[in-house]
Amino acid sequence: MKRCLLFYRLVCLLAVFTLSASRNGFSQTNAAKAGKVERIKVHGKGLENNLSGDSPDREVSVYLPPSYQTNTKKRYPVIYLLHGYTDSDAKLYGFEKHWMSLPEVLNKAYAGGSKKEFIFVTPNAYTRFQGSMYSNSATTGNWEDFVAKELVAYIDKNYRTIPAAASRGLAGHSMGGYGAMRIGQKYPEIFSSLYLLSPCCLETNSNVPQDEAAQAKLAGIKTQADFEKADFFTKAMFASAAAWSPNPAKAPFYLDLPLENGQLQTQVIAKWTANRPLASIDQHIFAIRKLRGIAFDAGDQDKSIAASIKELDKILNAYGIKHFYEEYDGDHVNRVADRIGNNLLKFFSENLVTEQVKK
Repeated sequence: MKRCLLFYRLVCLLAVFTLSASRNGFSQTNAAKAGKVERIKVHGKGLENNLSGDSPDREVSVYLPPSYQTNTKKRYPVIYLLHGYTDSDAKLYGFEKHWMSLPEVLNKAYAGGSKKEFIFVTPNAYTRFQGSMYSNSATTGNWEDFVAKELVAYIDKNYRTIPAAASRGLAGHSMGGYGAMRIGQKYPEIFSSLYLLSPCCLETNSNVPQDEAAQAKLAGIKTQADFEKADFFTKAMFASAAAWSPNPAKAPFYLDLPLENGQLQTQVIAKWTANRPLASIDQHIFAIRKLRGIAFDAGDQDKSIAASIKELDKILNAYGIKHFYEEYDGDHVNRVADRIGNNLLKFFSENLVTEQVKK
């Protein structure tokens, strides 16, 4: 009798726990469909001795899809997702408050159990200048090489990836979209598909301020403390200069601005233009043709960026390169989470090899 009573109580407790968990969204089914996030550190040999003094040991956030922990023999395709200017991997992955949380977006997308799973990887590219532009520079370090070579090699060695270009995608938002285009158009043997979300800095003009107020703000930055207090645009100019016009002889920032003493510096402008993808795309067309897929989108309220991807669409059409392009109703950030959870996952599901080929 006592055993029956004890069993009855256990059943009741289990029922109460299950009901409570269900009401709070923590059912066993939901838990099983949630991915796992790891934040690790990866040393960048090419980031050593950068003049900015940033650490070559970079935080990297990794999202492992729901089945990664249970299906221990399965290997997964990888999407390298680059964050935007002033952002970080910590913000994008929910370690710090931000306008979106990638794990939440992916967990929601995978909740139905029908979408193909990917490992997502995001390096922390937040630097002294609040962003690396994912470019090779003596001032900020060899970020392009770090992403394309060192980071990929580390992830393939330490996680169950499908270690082939056909199973690697490269994507990014804003500065990250620029980085995805910059790196992706050079390394089709490493990344086979690209998705650019509201990519900045594609256009050929350098957006150098012409008004006196903006010029005065640039000229007024003498110390790191001055930089920290500057507005977004002024900071972005310094980050761009650190990436595209480094100058090892010019302390304390080790860069050349495109404007000095009120005069445009034509040589600096030329360097910046050479780093703009729409200016260099013709030299990379043969590599771009090797890609399995390329996609890009932006909100129509994000006017300069929307105009630049419209030009990219025009160029790729002229070369007969198949791609996905869309200008949607939105601004620079308000619908990016939705684009990732739907369009980006769909694009990579269609263009990446998601099962390892047996030899």
